[in-house]
Amino acid sequence: MITKLDKNASRKKRHARVRSKITGTAERPRLNVFRSNKYIYAQLIDDVNGVTLASASSADKDFSLETKGNVEAAAQVGETIAKRAVENGLKSVVFDRGGYLYHGRVKALAESARENGLEF
Repeated sequence: MITKLDKNASRKKRHARVRSKITGTAERPRLNVFRSNKYIYAQLIDDVNGVTLASASSADKDFSLETKGNVEAAAQVGETIAKRAVENGLKSVVFDRGGYLYHGRVKALAESARENGLEF
């Protein structure tokens, strides 16, 4: 019998491998990305203290786009997370793509965050 690979389990393995090498601090938090079929989420995490410093998602109440799971929505989430980070006095972050390929929505979020003031 042929068994189908569980894509999410493979992604979690990749994410665990990356997470063993990178951590976020209060001065340079980790920009974590999670992608679902419907929405995209981003968080700035201080791993030393175990605290989320800022977050943004396409599921927020104040999100303006009608379709919330596409590349344009990801770019808007990247812009929002960058603005919230700058408001908190954060310029530099460590990018954590969450085991996803750096392509499409993840890439759009990252590039939008860079354009709006974050350095990584």
